[in-house]
Amino acid sequence: MESDRDKDVQAIRSLVARQFNSISWREGETPDWAAFERDFLPDAALYASARPLRSQTTGQFIERMSGLVGKTLHSFEETVLGSRIHVFGNVAVAVIACENVENGMETNRNVEMMLLVKDEGVWRIAAQAWDRQDAANPVTSQVWEPEGRSP
Repeated sequence: MESDRDKDVQAIRSLVARQFNSISWREGETPDWAAFERDFLPDAALYASARPLRSQTTGQFIERMSGLVGKTLHSFEETVLGSRIHVFGNVAVAVIACENVENGMETNRNVEMMLLVKDEGVWRIAAQAWDRQDAANPVTSQVWEPEGRSP
């Protein structure tokens, strides 16, 4: 029998999959910004890997990305490599290792971290931050667990 914790982990994995699907698009298409924004709390803060550090709302993120879609960024595919999800009551953190392919050729790996809260049975993202792989910080299996396994 599936425990409440297992159900929560699965619900968060589904949220992550929705997020990655909504922000991925092929040439000639656009991201599904409404679906992307739906999983965030209204005042959620996002922190990109760019420095200096700057907090942005989902609206600001969407506005910035929309300016790139079809201009310098013709396609974007984000794929989950694996994740670690820790749930305690109505709070959770998700560490997601992912691979991004921009314009069908430039591949990058990132680690995204989400702070999630559950309200009225629904998980929502309260904050999200991510950083890009580099020589000093490689994305390895020590960061995540393969999809389908939970801690």
